Amino acid sequence: IFFLRVLQPTECFLSQPEEKKESTVKAKRRKKKKISDVLQKSAPKPGVPADLQNLLTQHFGENRSVIEIEELKLSDSCFLPANDLTHSFSSYLKEICPKWAKLRRSHKEKRSLVMLVLCSSALRSLELIKSMTAFKGDCRVIKLFAKHIKIKEQMNMLEKGMFHIGVGTPGRVKALVEQDALCLNSTKYMILDWNWRDQKLRRMMDIPEV
Repeated sequence: IFFLRVLQPTECFLSQPEEKKESTVKAKRRKKKKISDVLQKSAPKPGVPADLQNLLTQHFGENRSVIEIEELKLSDSCFLPANDLTHSFSSYLKEICPKWAKLRRSHKEKRSLVMLVLCSSALRSLELIKSMTAFKGDCRVIKLFAKHIKIKEQMNMLEKGMFHIGVGTPGRVKALVEQDALCLNSTKYMILDWNWRDQKLRRMMDIPEV
């Protein structure tokens, strides 16, 4: 599932900035191109299921057998429509999760989540948590990122409390799963904040550590 940024679509689909008249002197001084300048020249395409599948194949291709690679392939039925920029985050979630109220009521397991949202940074995670207010209602949301939050604290929260939605970064989520503090067996939806770009114009999947 690919979530495309709604409120500021320019973060998903970069457009050429308006050219400004500059003197020839300033033009001569510009020798080095910044990576942001390079990225701005080509608008990225919306994320599609094939993007994620290619990423999995590239990552695991060198140390998995042909049979194991086949098992990693996700069918089209695994994916729901991406946000087409006509929805806010809350309205998009309401559309793809029409039975959310029932799922929320039936969720009773600790150390697990019904929905997991993956973002590239802690600040972006906080932004999405604020923008899903209309959707989540009285659901409990846990922050799953490293900034200002120790992993032991998150482990204790998951062990003692029950949460419906988790929003965080791939690195911290991976660490919690590896330490058996977070179980994904009950997870029904995973939202990838695929096309949002940070200040360096990098998407989540452009960051090597991810």
